[in-house]
Amino acid sequence: MEFRHLRYFLALAEELHFGRAAQRLSISQPPLSLNIQQLEASVGARLFTRNSRGVQLTAAGQAFLPAARALLEQASAAMREAREVALGQAGELQIGFAGTLLYCGLPQVLQRFQDSHPRLRLVLRELSSSEQLSELVRDRLDLAFVHTPRVPPGFEQFLVASQSLMVCLPRTHPLATAASIHLQDLQAHALVVVSRTVSPDYHERILAECELAGWLPTVVHELRHWLSVVALVAQGQGVALVPQALARSALAGAVFVPLQDCNLRYDTRCLWHSGRDQTALQDFVAILRNEAALAG
Repeated sequence: MEFRHLRYFLALAEELHFGRAAQRLSISQPPLSLNIQQLEASVGARLFTRNSRGVQLTAAGQAFLPAARALLEQASAAMREAREVALGQAGELQIGFAGTLLYCGLPQVLQRFQDSHPRLRLVLRELSSSEQLSELVRDRLDLAFVHTPRVPPGFEQFLVASQSLMVCLPRTHPLATAASIHLQDLQAHALVVVSRTVSPDYHERILAECELAGWLPTVVHELRHWLSVVALVAQGQGVALVPQALARSALAGAVFVPLQDCNLRYDTRCLWHSGRDQTALQDFVAILRNEAALAG
């Protein structure tokens, strides 16, 4: 049985006349008759009878009609879905990210993309950089935003944001009203940092910057998320060096002060598999490249 047989069957079932059905299908009557015979042989039952009153559906034909119509509708829907996925207008896009991007323009990029791709589903997954790289390698993500320069081969990438670090202090801290702070000013204070297991690059680099400034920091808490770091500082549990974008979080009790004499940057790279033939992915990357909100 082929889809052609079903189309011919439906045309004849609706017209109940070989001539009109053949004309509707833009074929002659002999091919129509042949295809109906082939379909009946495949089904194993007579679907039509011809008598003095014309062409009539048999009981088997009447039973077959709704199923045949449903099969053709499903096939049509499947072809339409495939075309829209090929054009980047349907399907889904799996995107990995870290929470700081929520304060660095990612929601605006997502909205702009969704406005132009309303039938495509965006699936957001908040993961650490190492977790995102692992999911990319396993093809469980289409695109990722990572905060590490250590990227395995086989990926395309570009820098989407580069932020300075700021000092995060409790609002009641004596330095909270300072115009800027030197790292040396923090040497008597305990640090709250992002976990080494989650973000080894920035964990080590923050501690290294403190040592370069002449003091060995005391770490009191290591947390999985930067926003958790800010929340704990706001509760008076230490001080922290955090990406500049987190100053937009407006978390009560936290104050952000510019950091002097520190060249450490918090860089965000967008990654995806090289050579990936996925129109929606390329559309998203194009919008991302043109979106000034992620400039840092």
